[in-house]
Amino acid sequence: MTQTQQNTLWQVIKITCAAAIGGFLFGFDSAVINGTTLALKATFDASDASLGAAVSVALLSAAAGAYFAGRLADKFGRVRCMLAASFLFLISALGSGMPFGIPDFIFWRAVGGAAIGIASIIAPIYIAETAPAHLRGRLGSMQQFAIVIGIFAALLSNWLVVRFAMALETNAILYTLPDFILQQNGGFANAYILGETKAWQWMFWLEIIPALLYGFFALRLPESPRFLVSQGRLSEAKEVLAKISPDDVDDEIDSIASTFKNSAPTKLSDLFETLTNGKRRIAPIIWAGLGIAIFQQLVGINVIFYYGNMLWQSVGFTENDSMLLNVLSSIVNISMTIVAILLIDKIGRKPLLLIGSIGMTFSLGLLAYCFLTAATDIYGNLLLAGISGPLSVLAANLFIIFFAMTWGPVMWVMLGEMFNNRIRAVAIAVCGLAQWGANFLVTFTFPILSGTAGPGLTYALYTFFAFTSIFFVWKFVKETKQKALEEM
Repeated sequence: MTQTQQNTLWQVIKITCAAAIGGFLFGFDSAVINGTTLALKATFDASDASLGAAVSVALLSAAAGAYFAGRLADKFGRVRCMLAASFLFLISALGSGMPFGIPDFIFWRAVGGAAIGIASIIAPIYIAETAPAHLRGRLGSMQQFAIVIGIFAALLSNWLVVRFAMALETNAILYTLPDFILQQNGGFANAYILGETKAWQWMFWLEIIPALLYGFFALRLPESPRFLVSQGRLSEAKEVLAKISPDDVDDEIDSIASTFKNSAPTKLSDLFETLTNGKRRIAPIIWAGLGIAIFQQLVGINVIFYYGNMLWQSVGFTENDSMLLNVLSSIVNISMTIVAILLIDKIGRKPLLLIGSIGMTFSLGLLAYCFLTAATDIYGNLLLAGISGPLSVLAANLFIIFFAMTWGPVMWVMLGEMFNNRIRAVAIAVCGLAQWGANFLVTFTFPILSGTAGPGLTYALYTFFAFTSIFFVWKFVKETKQKALEEM
């Protein structure tokens, strides 16, 4: 590799990592609330319904943020949208850490959800539009890698804050109190750290650091050359391309410009195509994107990360063991995302999706079998006795392995590159809306399904969606490996 190539590669990596900080905040903001729920309930005497709203509202506002992000990106640019997301993350972290009550806490969580939605859409658009075709898969996978790192960082920081609060409180006034009194008041997450501030408040305030870093790096990012071309700013686009892809810059600019020639601003109606008989229908490529986005959630992956403790305790594991299983799952998730980064530009997107669908069908089916055949105690609670316990843990982590090395990152990569220049931002926004809608549907229905039908039948349903995704990918998804965006 020549010095010029090394400099170009380093420039592209810096651009991608800076953009992927939005993915880190996406993961961190999604997971940070897990350590605060009991403390919030104790602090504000919140009902289960209001607490549920506080947890789930971010998913709904993320769907709205994702939908509008595409239009905003086409009007104001990719970098300005990153700056807007950074600001929303910042004020959400500040507000969530000092609410007057549950209603305004819900508002601040909604603000953070909007930031998550914007970041989830802007990062894959920007990375796809700045990365060279032969590296686009690996660099696009950084979005998912950053998300799982963000989730892990939130869980770790929550644990560290609680440990710090525990050390201060047990050395001060609470060491003589029984643990159950402390737990009734929200646990150590509700303990004081400095003056009148409590541990759970600092869990949210720690997000201020990456939010500021996101804005700092976004200010130093070049605008997407494809956005610049769409705005007629050809000289600026050439300068950016010269840094990230110095070969045949003029030809590349001409190729990009040809996709925008005589084009009016993109509208939702542009996602339709006209048939020979004059009728209009949603273009097949849009259906493919929607399917990838929705199936990624319908397999139930976020049940593991949102309801891990609840799931494992419902089938007989202790609270401590359940927390350890969640940490294990997070480590597996990170490790397999690294594997995906190494494989995606070698194996290709479609083969990875097929491998993932087959593997998830097997592992989810095995998990459903363990739950369906589990014994019950005298109170009717499930008990994974004997080999069923270790087998269910193995199945759950196999599921995470197959998801993390395939559907997790590949969905974001493909949404960023499968649409042509003209409709990309709007198409990704619609698919992002569908993805967050499916996320909310699965998250909202799991406690209901698990409580009525039981975890066995619930996971049998997720198995059905994983099985169906095999045929969907085989028939409707086309390979995008190493294709130029102008070929889409």
